[in-house]
Amino acid sequence: QVQLVESGGGLVQPGGSLRLSCAAAGSLPSIYTMGWYRQAPGNERELVARIFSDGSTNLADSVKGRFTISRDRAKNTVYLQMKSLKPEDTAVYYCHIGSLSSTYWGRGTQVTVSA
Repeated sequence: QVQLVESGGGLVQPGGSLRLSCAAAGSLPSIYTMGWYRQAPGNERELVARIFSDGSTNLADSVKGRFTISRDRAKNTVYLQMKSLKPEDTAVYYCHIGSLSSTYWGRGTQVTVSA
């Protein structure tokens, strides 16, 4: 089993910054992608950013230039640095691990961008 523990969500004003962290523990696949998805009320869950085992990244167009994803392999942790936050970034953010044979989700952390 794999456990994903997210932290770092909260309330921030427009233009502010937050950093999300997700620590993975358990029987991790040997090769896997780590990433962040988000889901706002009434919307489908969407990809925000992901980082592949070779270190390459993929970000949604809506967050390019504002969000950065990084990974600490030694700690099995993935980070999402969010800057210049907008009200439309408000959502529950979910950590995700995916491999060819398995997929795991965290419980989610709320990010609210509001004045």
